[in-house]
Amino acid sequence: MTAGEQQTIKVMVVDDHPMWRDAVARDLAAAGFEVVATAGDGPQAVRRARTVAPDVLVLDLNLPGMPGVQVCKELVGAYPGLRVLVLSASGEHADVLEAVKSGATGYLLKSASTEELTDAVRRTAVGDPVFTPGLAGLVLGEYRRLASDPVPATSDDPKVPQLTDRETEVLRLVAKGLSYKQIAERLVISHRTVQNHVQNTLGKLQLHNRVELVRYAIERGLDDA
Repeated sequence: MTAGEQQTIKVMVVDDHPMWRDAVARDLAAAGFEVVATAGDGPQAVRRARTVAPDVLVLDLNLPGMPGVQVCKELVGAYPGLRVLVLSASGEHADVLEAVKSGATGYLLKSASTEELTDAVRRTAVGDPVFTPGLAGLVLGEYRRLASDPVPATSDDPKVPQLTDRETEVLRLVAKGLSYKQIAERLVISHRTVQNHVQNTLGKLQLHNRVELVRYAIERGLDDA
């Protein structure tokens, strides 16, 4: 994206209910997104996503042929730049946590308004975690639980990469659950600079996504600093 003009966000909508799928696609197109494809089942979603390379996948979990979490795992694993926003009728905690562990950036219930959906897609596209109110705390709690599990000791390993003071500062705020926009405002830097710091940190730590990054930070107590 250039500084003066945002590149059109390419979106793909996956849902097995044709009327709902088409309605979501129309709403997103009307909001200025480029809807590059839709799909009605899991295998079709994987095939088409590989062809059209969307920026954001708006994904239902309950799909014929292959569950949404498996679609998420396959595509996020193969295309790290892809963001997945789950749009589901289920608010069950197990579904939310499984989706996030599979690589989803956000989780929105289908009861969300059109404005909430379009805002969520925009935020998902830049890597911000987006959750229906009440679910964000659940996910952060799961990060903490995972961080309490035994992990290999790495602090004495001379090969552990060193982060700059600014990267550590950004990482600490990510672990506290702040969005990239909130971090930019807190540190008085640009949104793009925050993204760059996060990408540099991911590369140094050999991590793949924000979920792994938050777990890394919490394991080291950075969220309490």
